[in-house]
Amino acid sequence: MTRPDDHPPVPESTIGVLLINLGTPDAPEEAAVRRYLAEFLSDRRVIEIHPLAWKPILHGIILRTRPRRSAEAYGQVWTNEGSPLAVIARRQAHALRDTVGPGVQVDYAMRYGRPGIAQSIERMVGQGCDRILAAPLYPQYCAATTATANDAVFAALAAMRRQPALRTLPPYYDDPLYIEALRANLARQLDALPFRPDKLLLSFHGMPQRTLDLGDPYHCHCRKTARLVGEALGREVEVSFQSRFGRAKWLEPATDATLLAYARQGLSVAVAAPGFSADCLETLEELGIRGREAFMAHGGKQFALLECLNDSAEGMTMLSGLVARELAGWLSPT
Repeated sequence: MTRPDDHPPVPESTIGVLLINLGTPDAPEEAAVRRYLAEFLSDRRVIEIHPLAWKPILHGIILRTRPRRSAEAYGQVWTNEGSPLAVIARRQAHALRDTVGPGVQVDYAMRYGRPGIAQSIERMVGQGCDRILAAPLYPQYCAATTATANDAVFAALAAMRRQPALRTLPPYYDDPLYIEALRANLARQLDALPFRPDKLLLSFHGMPQRTLDLGDPYHCHCRKTARLVGEALGREVEVSFQSRFGRAKWLEPATDATLLAYARQGLSVAVAAPGFSADCLETLEELGIRGREAFMAHGGKQFALLECLNDSAEGMTMLSGLVARELAGWLSPT
């Protein structure tokens, strides 16, 4: 059937894959960091305190003091291409494009900052994506990460008259593809070290203890990932939680305290952060700079920060496999 001459243009139907990560400021500058933190720390999934109690703290204290310190930290890891997280996210999207085949668009978005989730979905739909796989790249489920990313996806669709069909990537903390990627990636990096570490520490992003008490599965997911990785590597691994914030009790043991304990014993350590899909401020600066400095200053022997999966061959094999599985039924068999 021929369309009438006055019919609006209709793009060819395609599938979209949207890789989602946490976010980053636009620049390592105080004003940009303040905007980013204001968005991030206003999320009710992240800060589970009533806004009437939280807003005076956020605007009266935190956004007056923290942006300057955070901008200095970002400045230590910023690259010529931009924020490490944004650079790696772009590379992951480009690499995935090469593996999923024709008829699939791949893009990335940030939950906070740019490119935003709503804008990315709107752009993909405008380009003909009538089926979208939203893929939050958080292996371990947490309401403050996976759920809020999905919230933003659902909110974007709720504002649309013509919605695409939607799938979301489940957490993959114990998926054989993920565990094998970690095993191969960590084994390769450990073999390349000029020393054999006494300890292999797996540092996950911390969460308030309250999240566990309320039934969030994040702590259990982290522990299971660590157990499976240790079994796959055939060596003992230890677990800690980093990035404590505020006065509330957080998941333990804390990464900074664990590193100091190792240092005082005169040990050598390799640190990996398997809960992060891409290296970022929390890995490169918090662990790789501040963690290293504190460890060495307190008697530590040797320290190595292992890279995240990033866009490595192991990481992209995993991501391609996860995405192909979730697109089953949408993609035509080859």
